[in-house]
Amino acid sequence: MRGLNSKRVIITGGASGIGRAICDRLGEEGCRVGILDLDGDGAEKVANAIRESGGHSQALPCDISDYDAVKTAISKIEKDAGPSDILVNNAGWDKAARFLDTEPAFWEKVINVNYIGPLNMCHIMASGMAERGSGKVINISSDAGRVGSSGEAVYAGCKGAVIAFGKTLARELARRGVTVNTICPGPTDTPLLRGVDPTGKLQDALKRAIPMRRLGEPEDYPGMVAFLASQDADYITGQVISVSGGLTMHG
Repeated sequence: MRGLNSKRVIITGGASGIGRAICDRLGEEGCRVGILDLDGDGAEKVANAIRESGGHSQALPCDISDYDAVKTAISKIEKDAGPSDILVNNAGWDKAARFLDTEPAFWEKVINVNYIGPLNMCHIMASGMAERGSGKVINISSDAGRVGSSGEAVYAGCKGAVIAFGKTLARELARRGVTVNTICPGPTDTPLLRGVDPTGKLQDALKRAIPMRRLGEPEDYPGMVAFLASQDADYITGQVISVSGGLTMHG
């Protein structure tokens, strides 16, 4: 993709699943990849693989729901790599349960990871981008945030909030040279999905509902991330793009 070589990017939730695939792809594109994840060891393995392939990467353990921890981690990465050009808010967490069977402690955890985390990341990183007059923010939401998802009420609510937040931030930052776009994956074969569906019954039902008759794979998404982060997408902001095998088709 045009203009990605040597760009500095920070990706949350990069230790596994979609996040790992995004890290690998942006590393291949020549980006300097900073990885934040609660799983510090897993993040370091991803960073090491990028370095072994000739790229540049740094990983740090970080709880993105903790504003001060985020600020410290970003400062460490930018001290070594320089000011960030791109932010990919990818980290997410959920556990399948009917809403009436859940408790406030569960809501708080889901909200902290899936919504407060992106708010923290954007508040700290987008301010620097705005001051410099350029930057790209790419939020990984979910089609659950567009159409709802039984058993994921709080998660879907958070992902819908990320969509609305992204559109609003795009309006606020457009004149300052910062674009903000959102990608909505459909059902994807990741540790998160396998965790909420250990029997595989839900996955089988989803495959039948998806026009392309398969679940998404983590490798289905990095190409769209790379495009939105590249110069080819400089005039695109405030958009929400589903990558879901046709499960959701929004005009």
